[in-house]
Amino acid sequence: MCGRYASTRAPADLAGLFEARWDPGETLAPSWNVAPTDPVWAVLAHADRDSGEVERRLRAMRWGLVPSWAKDPGIGSRMINARMESVHEKPAYRTAFAKRRCLLPADGFYEWRSVPASGRAKAYKQPYFIAPEDGAPMAMAGLYAFWRDPVTRDADDPAAWLTTCTIITTEATDEAGRVHPRMPLALHPDDYRAWLDPTRHGTGELRSLLHTPADGRLAVRAVSTEVNSVRNNGPHLLDPPPGTDGGAPK
Repeated sequence: MCGRYASTRAPADLAGLFEARWDPGETLAPSWNVAPTDPVWAVLAHADRDSGEVERRLRAMRWGLVPSWAKDPGIGSRMINARMESVHEKPAYRTAFAKRRCLLPADGFYEWRSVPASGRAKAYKQPYFIAPEDGAPMAMAGLYAFWRDPVTRDADDPAAWLTTCTIITTEATDEAGRVHPRMPLALHPDDYRAWLDPTRHGTGELRSLLHTPADGRLAVRAVSTEVNSVRNNGPHLLDPPPGTDGGAPK
């Protein structure tokens, strides 16, 4: 799974990187510890009602997909990831996979490895930060959905709507697989247009666009256990554990 990631680039930079329109009035602080239910940046595309031209937008969504038919938005906290193997079939995701796909920009993501107790030291979970070796941004494959609050009857009231998203995952490979068996999927820049195009619905074609981030050229390093708490944030979370060089797991 992907349960935590870092996203620190400014929205103006993301809008340029993904060739997307962005409303300067919408802002999010950089985060080195993005957690489920947090607002996150997402790139999506929609067709203009008049011209039919497809336009990309950078906008904030809540991480944790809430299907339109959900009775309570709380379900989103359990739907932060969608498995590649079944995303096109599961009732919660299949409509979004066919019509509402997005990109979720990230610097990298975190996974944890259990460290057993030794002597007087207690067992703990060691976090690792996994990111492209070249430092390029990741475009994690995502889906999004609109949920309307049933208590609010006015559909034209923006407060009546919640926009949420999820990250598509697959079996982890290469260095990432040493830490956790699952990892997020990503898109190559050449495939952004096809993935975001709301008029494309072919399951096979869409699934073929997804691949391992950075084509598997990923750097894995141990980082501060402070990232284990969602209350902590800041660049210091990427520091190596005291007394180590922050190397990859053996």
